[in-house]
Amino acid sequence: MTEANDWQIRAEIEALYARSAELLDEGPISAWPSLFTEDGSYKAVTRENVDQGWALALMLCESRAAIEDRVYAIEHLSLTIPRRTRHLTSALRIAPEGNAWRVEANFVMFETLAGAQTVCFAAGLYRDKIVRADGALRFQERTAISDSALIRNSLVIPL
Repeated sequence: MTEANDWQIRAEIEALYARSAELLDEGPISAWPSLFTEDGSYKAVTRENVDQGWALALMLCESRAAIEDRVYAIEHLSLTIPRRTRHLTSALRIAPEGNAWRVEANFVMFETLAGAQTVCFAAGLYRDKIVRADGALRFQERTAISDSALIRNSLVIPL
Protein backbone atom coordinates (compact mmCIF):
# COMPACT_ATOMS: atom_id res chain seq x y z
CA MET A 1 0.00 0.00 0.00
CA THR A 2 1.32 3.41 -0.90
CA GLU A 3 1.48 6.34 1.49
CA ALA A 4 -1.31 8.08 -0.48
CA ASN A 5 -3.50 4.98 -0.10
CA ASP A 6 -2.76 4.93 3.64
CA TRP A 7 -4.11 8.48 3.97
CA GLN A 8 -7.12 7.69 1.79
CA ILE A 9 -8.02 4.64 3.89
CA ARG A 10 -7.51 6.62 7.12
CA ALA A 11 -9.85 9.33 5.81
CA GLU A 12 -12.48 6.73 4.85
CA ILE A 13 -12.24 5.02 8.24
CA GLU A 14 -12.51 8.36 10.06
CA ALA A 15 -15.59 9.15 7.94
CA LEU A 16 -17.14 5.79 8.90
CA TYR A 17 -16.56 6.50 12.60
CA ALA A 18 -17.98 10.03 12.24
CA ARG A 19 -21.07 8.72 10.42
CA SER A 20 -21.63 6.10 13.11
CA ALA A 21 -21.52 8.75 15.85
CA GLU A 22 -23.78 11.06 13.84
CA LEU A 23 -26.45 8.39 13.34
CA LEU A 24 -26.38 7.33 17.01
CA ASP A 25 -26.50 10.91 18.29
CA GLU A 26 -28.55 12.82 15.72
CA GLY A 27 -30.25 10.04 13.77
CA PRO A 28 -31.84 8.56 12.04
CA ILE A 29 -30.67 5.63 14.13
CA SER A 30 -32.55 3.37 11.70
CA ALA A 31 -29.71 4.02 9.21
CA TRP A 32 -26.99 2.88 11.65
CA PRO A 33 -27.22 -0.85 10.71
CA SER A 34 -26.32 0.06 7.10
CA LEU A 35 -22.78 0.74 8.36
CA PHE A 36 -22.38 -3.02 8.97
CA THR A 37 -21.89 -5.93 6.59
CA GLU A 38 -24.72 -8.49 6.36
CA ASP A 39 -22.75 -10.78 8.68
CA GLY A 40 -21.53 -7.85 10.77
CA SER A 41 -21.64 -8.00 14.55
CA TYR A 42 -21.86 -5.45 17.35
CA LYS A 43 -21.17 -6.09 21.00
CA ALA A 44 -20.67 -3.98 24.08
CA VAL A 45 -18.59 -5.56 26.83
CA THR A 46 -16.76 -4.45 29.93
CA ARG A 47 -12.98 -4.32 30.27
CA GLU A 48 -13.26 -6.69 33.25
CA ASN A 49 -15.03 -9.32 31.13
CA VAL A 50 -12.43 -9.01 28.36
CA ASP A 51 -9.54 -9.24 30.84
CA GLN A 52 -11.08 -12.30 32.51
CA GLY A 53 -11.94 -13.95 29.17
CA TRP A 54 -15.65 -13.97 30.01
CA ALA A 55 -18.06 -14.01 27.05
CA LEU A 56 -20.74 -12.00 28.88
CA ALA A 57 -21.84 -8.92 26.89
CA LEU A 58 -23.91 -5.89 27.87
CA MET A 59 -25.35 -5.85 24.33
CA LEU A 60 -24.82 -8.50 21.65
CA CYS A 61 -25.98 -8.46 18.02
CA GLU A 62 -24.45 -11.21 15.90
CA SER A 63 -25.69 -10.07 12.47
CA ARG A 64 -26.95 -6.94 10.74
CA ALA A 65 -30.48 -8.33 11.08
CA ALA A 66 -29.97 -8.50 14.87
CA ILE A 67 -28.65 -4.92 14.85
CA GLU A 68 -31.75 -3.85 12.89
CA ASP A 69 -33.95 -5.59 15.50
CA ARG A 70 -32.14 -3.74 18.29
CA VAL A 71 -32.62 -0.40 16.52
CA TYR A 72 -36.32 -1.17 15.95
CA ALA A 73 -36.69 -1.87 19.68
CA ILE A 74 -34.95 1.41 20.53
CA GLU A 75 -37.24 3.37 18.21
CA HIS A 76 -40.56 1.63 18.82
CA LEU A 77 -40.57 -0.53 21.94
CA SER A 78 -38.36 1.07 24.57
CA LEU A 79 -40.02 2.92 27.40
CA THR A 80 -37.17 5.09 28.59
CA ILE A 81 -36.58 8.61 29.77
CA PRO A 82 -35.90 10.85 26.76
CA ARG A 83 -32.16 11.26 26.31
CA ARG A 84 -29.47 12.74 24.09
CA THR A 85 -26.12 11.11 23.54
CA ARG A 86 -22.83 12.39 22.24
CA HIS A 87 -20.18 9.93 21.01
CA LEU A 88 -16.57 11.12 20.67
CA THR A 89 -13.80 9.02 19.13
CA SER A 90 -10.06 9.67 19.09
CA ALA A 91 -6.62 8.16 18.52
CA LEU A 92 -7.45 5.74 15.71
CA ARG A 93 -4.88 2.98 15.32
CA ILE A 94 -5.22 1.19 11.97
CA ALA A 95 -3.57 -2.08 10.96
CA PRO A 96 -4.16 -3.71 7.55
CA GLU A 97 -5.18 -7.38 7.74
CA GLY A 98 -5.49 -8.91 4.27
CA ASN A 99 -8.52 -7.27 2.64
CA ALA A 100 -9.62 -5.77 5.97
CA TRP A 101 -8.41 -3.34 8.60
CA ARG A 102 -8.22 -3.85 12.35
CA VAL A 103 -8.94 -0.56 14.04
CA GLU A 104 -8.72 0.44 17.68
CA ALA A 105 -9.90 3.83 18.91
CA ASN A 106 -10.70 5.48 22.21
CA PHE A 107 -14.31 6.50 22.78
CA VAL A 108 -16.39 8.40 25.26
CA MET A 109 -20.17 8.62 25.30
CA PHE A 110 -21.95 11.42 27.13
CA GLU A 111 -25.62 11.22 28.01
CA THR A 112 -28.14 13.91 28.90
CA LEU A 113 -31.46 12.75 30.31
CA ALA A 114 -34.38 15.15 29.93
CA GLY A 115 -34.06 17.88 32.57
CA ALA A 116 -30.75 16.56 33.91
CA GLN A 117 -27.08 17.46 33.72
CA THR A 118 -24.87 15.89 31.06
CA VAL A 119 -22.76 13.04 32.43
CA CYS A 120 -20.07 10.76 31.10
CA PHE A 121 -22.01 7.55 30.44
CA ALA A 122 -19.08 5.40 29.33
CA ALA A 123 -15.48 5.58 28.19
CA GLY A 124 -13.42 2.87 26.64
CA LEU A 125 -12.00 1.30 23.53
CA TYR A 126 -13.42 0.25 20.18
CA ARG A 127 -11.89 -2.87 18.62
CA ASP A 128 -13.24 -3.17 15.10
CA LYS A 129 -12.75 -5.09 11.91
CA ILE A 130 -13.58 -3.02 8.83
CA VAL A 131 -13.97 -4.31 5.27
CA ARG A 132 -15.00 -2.88 1.94
CA ALA A 133 -18.48 -4.11 0.96
CA ASP A 134 -20.74 -2.75 -1.77
CA GLY A 135 -18.13 -0.11 -2.58
CA ALA A 136 -17.97 1.38 0.94
CA LEU A 137 -16.18 0.65 4.18
CA ARG A 138 -18.36 -1.17 6.68
CA PHE A 139 -17.99 -2.70 10.12
CA GLN A 140 -17.70 -6.47 10.01
CA GLU A 141 -17.03 -6.60 13.74
CA ARG A 142 -17.58 -3.75 16.20
CA THR A 143 -16.72 -4.28 19.84
CA ALA A 144 -17.12 -1.47 22.35
CA ILE A 145 -15.15 -2.21 25.53
CA SER A 146 -16.29 -0.07 28.45
CA ASP A 147 -13.57 0.73 30.98
CA SER A 148 -16.07 0.47 33.84
CA ALA A 149 -18.34 -2.44 34.70
CA LEU A 150 -20.81 0.08 36.14
CA ILE A 151 -23.30 1.54 33.67
CA ARG A 152 -25.46 4.47 34.82
CA ASN A 153 -29.11 3.77 34.15
CA SER A 154 -29.60 1.34 31.27
CA LEU A 155 -27.68 0.85 28.05
CA VAL A 156 -30.22 2.02 25.47
CA ILE A 157 -28.17 3.60 22.68
CA PRO A 158 -25.15 1.51 21.59
CA LEU A 159 -21.77 2.70 22.84
